[in-house]
Amino acid sequence: MAEPLRVLVTGAAGQIAYSLLYSVARGDVFGKDQPIILVLLDIAPMMEVLNGVVMELMDCSLPLLAQVIPSCDEKEAFKDVDVAMLVGAMPRREGMERKDLLAANVKIFKSQGQAIDKVAKKNIKVVVVGNPANTNAYICKKYAPSIPPQNFTALTRLDQNRAQAQVAARLGVPNSAVRNCVIWGNHSSTQYPDLTYAVVNIKGEEVKAREAIKDDNWVKNEFVKTVQQRGAAVIKARKLSSAMSAAKAIVDHVHDWWFGVPEGNMVSMAVPSDGSYGIEEGLIYSFPVRTKPDHTYEIIKDLPIDDFSREKMDITMKELVDEKNMAMAACQD
Repeated sequence: MAEPLRVLVTGAAGQIAYSLLYSVARGDVFGKDQPIILVLLDIAPMMEVLNGVVMELMDCSLPLLAQVIPSCDEKEAFKDVDVAMLVGAMPRREGMERKDLLAANVKIFKSQGQAIDKVAKKNIKVVVVGNPANTNAYICKKYAPSIPPQNFTALTRLDQNRAQAQVAARLGVPNSAVRNCVIWGNHSSTQYPDLTYAVVNIKGEEVKAREAIKDDNWVKNEFVKTVQQRGAAVIKARKLSSAMSAAKAIVDHVHDWWFGVPEGNMVSMAVPSDGSYGIEEGLIYSFPVRTKPDHTYEIIKDLPIDDFSREKMDITMKELVDEKNMAMAACQD
């Protein structure tokens, strides 16, 4: 058997982690022959709940789960970590504005960035889930200068999965028949779900999604709004934010980052911009990327961008620039 991977999940007593931990521990993310040491971080008042989660993981009797370490100490939790899934953050509740979240959460991610810088492995892979995810990832990266910037990502795979499911439902095909839906920008209501490059397998033949849908009005309006506002719709219905679907998206994000995707496939990840598509360098912005089996990725370059897309991409970039400036100001307080 391989050496165990040390995988940290923050907010480990919360609802997303409760849906996530079993999948990580049973091999859905890193493969069926990769032992895992799970490090579970949460705040001190949640330790009793977290101990219950530890008991449940033990009771699953999972062959790949080598050890479970609960902690409320950042320095202890981030020590020698290979992969960090930063789920823990104050959750957005119905009627709450993103700027309210930002002020509350930015200091958490500053502190975690500093802990990563001091004690984590230098090739650690980080995915930020706690909202506002892109900007929290930016802050985390900023305060971990010894870690390669490209190792910090934020989750927009949930938005991609939502887009894919909307197309599949519209066309009456399985979700697996749809690929290359792209999310540009922020994990927020300004994000731009783009079907320009999406393809659908219909009766064994691959066709462009927009040609199969035959309704550009739906593509540019109802589809975009549904994906942009899906998180708020779930909160309105459940009175809680997305958990099961968020956990599945984390699994997809990290699995594809770890193993790569087949040639011709693209996935959406919020990653540090290298200036591609005119996006401000350094912003954590969702791009179509190609992931590789050596745990790296590259932004897919030179895709055609029409005027409609350009406008949407710039709107979400402006929001990210504004968020970044607010976050940096909050970090100085």
